[in-house]
Order: sequence, then C-alpha cells, then structure tokens
Amino acid sequence: MNLKTQINPKAIAFLKRLEKNNNRGWFNEHKEEYKILENEVKCFYTNLTSRMQETDQIDKLKMFRIYRDVRFSKDKTPYNTHFSGYFRRATAKLRGSYYLKIKSNATMIACGFWNPNKEDLFRIRKEFELDTTEIRVIINNKPFKKIWGNFVGDEVKSAPRGFDKKHKAIDLIKKKQFIFVKEFTNKEMLANDFQQKIYDSFKVIRPFFNYMSEILTTDLNGVSIFDE
Repeated sequence: MNLKTQINPKAIAFLKRLEKNNNRGWFNEHKEEYKILENEVKCFYTNLTSRMQETDQIDKLKMFRIYRDVRFSKDKTPYNTHFSGYFRRATAKLRGSYYLKIKSNATMIACGFWNPNKEDLFRIRKEFELDTTEIRVIINNKPFKKIWGNFVGDEVKSAPRGFDKKHKAIDLIKKKQFIFVKEFTNKEMLANDFQQKIYDSFKVIRPFFNYMSEILTTDLNGVSIFDE
C-alpha cells in the first residue's frame, strides 16, 4: 500500500472503534495506535497538497486536531471521529479553499466560500445583480455539474436588504454561502484511485475559484483593489 496516495483501512477501523468508545480512558489506551495512523493520513494530505501545487497555488495545509472544543457544545464527547483538513489558496488574490473530511462512513470533499464577511458577500451579490452569465456557464458545465452538483449552504428566505426579491438572479443573490460538496462511499475512499479522484474534482472547480477571485479582488468597474 502506498500511504502517500491511499487511505489505510486500519485508519477507518480505528474511527469506527472510536465512535463506540469516545472517552478519554479508551483513547489514552490506544493513543500510540492513533498517532501512527494520524501520521499516515497526514502523509496522504501532504502528498495531495504537493500534487495540487502543479495546477494551483496552495500556501497552507491545515489539519484539524482530534480533540473537540466542548465548551459551548451540548455534545460533550471529547474527540472528533474523523480526520479533516483544508488547503488554502495562496496570496490575497487567489480566494477560496479546498476541504477534505475522512469519516468511517461519509467521506466528503468541499470547496467554496463558507462564511464570506459582509463586504465580500455584498460584493458577490452586487456582481450577480449586474450579470450572472459567466457564473451560470461555469456551474452548469456538464463535467462540473456531474462532479459537484448544485450549491449548498445557507441563504435568506426572500431577498437580502437592498435587493429586489423579484430579480431574475435572486436564486444566487439570496445565498449567504457558496459551497459545493461531493461525497464518497467507503469503497471509493479505500480504492487505489481515491486521491486521483479528489485531485480531478479539485481541478474541475478551478474556473469557479478563478471567477470568484476576480470578483473579490476588483470593484464593480472591474478595477483591481490592490495597488499595482
């Protein structure tokens, strides 16, 4: 098994056991096993990062810790029962990030803009108010649609303040998040070509990132917000 490009089934088996034994006593008894498996999974993420650098600029891989912050949660189980991390695009001119979450039964990748700040959200909405031709071409492209489907995420019920609820682009204007999600079965996740499928999926979403980056780095006249 090539741990750079494949997920060890033992890692998935460990997550299943952790789901049934999510307590500090059990975890401490199996911490050394977890550390070995965690390093293997990090190897997979790191190799994927290197591959993504071939077609994009990634400046950071962030792996999330297994320890949960339970201070403000009703769920007091101390550990996450998944591996997860995100890949952030480099520089302020390349917006958006990629995300990979590995669970025992619901592995998924996601891309997009989870919680745009109010300035970014307003800028996106104003762009859609002006013209949605380009974004609709991108998200309705057959290869894109086959992999990523439709936007997911929160939206307002009718229209944001200051926007016409009868506008022809209200389906996009009312969104508060701009996210695409793709799920994988366990069989797909443990297959030899799993990393390749992720890589190919991330490549397909690049036109969306490029388009959104251009919006978020220019004003409504198309002038860069950065000093040249």
